[in-house]
Amino acid sequence: MKDFKKTLYSLWKSYGHALLLLYLLIYVPWFAWIDKASIAKQHVVHMALDDYIPFVEYFIIPYMLWFFYVAVTVIYLLFTDKEDFKKLCCFLFVGMTIFLIVSTVYPNGQFLRPSVFARDNVFVSIVEWLWKTDSSTSLFPSIHTYNSIGVYLAIRYNERLKKKKWVQYISFVLMVSIILATMFLKQHSVFDVLTAIALGVIMYVFVYGNLRKQQGEEVGNEIVSK
Repeated sequence: MKDFKKTLYSLWKSYGHALLLLYLLIYVPWFAWIDKASIAKQHVVHMALDDYIPFVEYFIIPYMLWFFYVAVTVIYLLFTDKEDFKKLCCFLFVGMTIFLIVSTVYPNGQFLRPSVFARDNVFVSIVEWLWKTDSSTSLFPSIHTYNSIGVYLAIRYNERLKKKKWVQYISFVLMVSIILATMFLKQHSVFDVLTAIALGVIMYVFVYGNLRKQQGEEVGNEIVSK
């Protein structure tokens, strides 16, 4: 019995922070509810710039990679860096909660998706499948954009990963590609992306501001010492 308690305590001490992921039990049903509610009554989100952005089905590749990008980073930090995991969860979950509140108070949607495609290929087929499973409602701030920024920052400031330049490069390219994909696939208006970036900047200051200041001071002290 004592060994069992020690094992439980050891697991709790090592991975108790994983309980933060229980937030998904709140997010998923809440999102499902507002997604249906927004269809019945929605305010149209649109900017003039949206009409100049063409539909490019090839962006479905980075768009779908978003799920892998977020999940792998969260799992990696869960098992390798408790503090960075908590920071990432704070960044993601605060923004996702704000998104839920905004979409609950202000049901929204868009009519940007084309009804006719210029090409017929496997990428268009995947987009059509996506649109059948993902309605064009509850859009801003864009969670694809916001979470991509959060994941990139987590990778950027992680002590292990920031030393791997190739990881940093791939992460940055993937983040930018995903953000562009939300607009070129007509999943989001430019407005959704801009509001997500603005929220990301605010949360960046809140979550990583002190760390950035500390790193700047360390670099400054290193330069002075030399």
